[in-house]
Amino acid sequence: MDTERIALTGAKETLLLTLAAKAGESRLPDSLLHDHFAAAAMARIDYDFARLNIDRDLMVGLALRAHVLDEWARAFLARNPGATVLHLGCGLDSRVFRLDPPPEVRWFDVDFPEVVELRRRLYPARKGYTLVGAAVTDPSWLDAIPTDRPALILAEGLLLYIAADEVIPLLDRLTARFPGGELAFDGYSRLGLWVVQNHPSIRRTGARLHWALEETRDLERAIPRLRLLEERGAHEPAQTARMSLSAQCAMLVARLVPGLGKVGRLLRYRFEARVES
Repeated sequence: MDTERIALTGAKETLLLTLAAKAGESRLPDSLLHDHFAAAAMARIDYDFARLNIDRDLMVGLALRAHVLDEWARAFLARNPGATVLHLGCGLDSRVFRLDPPPEVRWFDVDFPEVVELRRRLYPARKGYTLVGAAVTDPSWLDAIPTDRPALILAEGLLLYIAADEVIPLLDRLTARFPGGELAFDGYSRLGLWVVQNHPSIRRTGARLHWALEETRDLERAIPRLRLLEERGAHEPAQTARMSLSAQCAMLVARLVPGLGKVGRLLRYRFEARVES
């Protein structure tokens, strides 16, 4: 089997961290995500994954994040057959293969050109699935995206790496183009950014974090067409029970201390098309 030699740094290198965590979690006997696509892709990559020091807590945490977003995506596609999906900053995530949407769903995976080329070598083509090689903040790639259907916009492990002054214009631009839909992503407070920035695995990549969201209503005020539908923390009992005792204690403190629940959470917003006056 041919292997792919990888030379990524900074925020781009974190896609290898996420891939390895999901692949590792899929090998656990009590796996939640069962991401065997990630495990197969990881096996073909020539990279020293041990340097990232990915432990069980990180595997479980990232698997839980992906599982919730998968759940939201399945529900949206069940309500909106044939919708458009924009999977922003897709990295090497195998979501389109895990969910296996019908071919009438128009699914776009968007990431830097070098990441997209790597995906082409690691994953098969499929009907209804398009790879877009571009920086997500570059408005030009949107010109090729049809806008006649409701859209699901997914941004897993992405927005915190984008420059703070670019996130709102990006989300405004995206949500204004479609007749309606949903936006789902993981959001972090300023304290949450500090926690993620100082995680040993993130420090090894040299990635820098920028965008924080203190209050969910802040995004609604910045983009009035957005309405919060759901907010989930990172402390589902069945999953935190799989983590180390220290991680379980940290989750308990986050639940009990006001404000700490904002450190990291998963957010789902509804949006409607802009009404021109």
